[in-house]
Amino acid sequence: MNPMDRSPPSSPPTQPAHSSHSVVLQVLLSLGVLGVAALLAYGATQIPSEAGYAGIGPNFLPWVVAAALLVCGGLLLRQALTGGFQDLDEASGAPRADWHAWAWVSAGVLANASLIEHIGFVLSCALCFTLAVRGLRIAEGKPGGGWMGLLRDAAIGLLLAAPVYWLFAQLLAVNLPSLTATGWI
Repeated sequence: MNPMDRSPPSSPPTQPAHSSHSVVLQVLLSLGVLGVAALLAYGATQIPSEAGYAGIGPNFLPWVVAAALLVCGGLLLRQALTGGFQDLDEASGAPRADWHAWAWVSAGVLANASLIEHIGFVLSCALCFTLAVRGLRIAEGKPGGGWMGLLRDAAIGLLLAAPVYWLFAQLLAVNLPSLTATGWI
């Protein structure tokens, strides 16, 4: 190797300068995470703490999640106040929100929440899956799928939701809404 062909040593990478607007947004995000942690901790205080299986009460997991969110929020806040979030990648998403796709996914979630008591777990979750998959497909820039795609997605949703229902309702004895009195759908 010829010593003349060497390029000069590269300078260390520089951190991008953060505007005061982005620092404010980062602080607000951090405070939002801390707020969710506080709300979850408050909710955990409302859950009875009697020990359940293996001495762990039903409020154990909410406390764990609240503590984890508190730590994450604190670390985010410290980083936001000491120079901004470091090593951020360039945004990879679309420059604008895809409201059409968002509407399909939201419709699936809302339909599931509003219909689960009326048509049962299996059918409401299959409907949620069908609508959400259509929205995600549209978000990727693919066609929605037409009627055959809709039927295929509904069949896949049923094939996913039914075993989950049977696992929880029949094996674990968790009371989930069902369509029939037999408890099999």
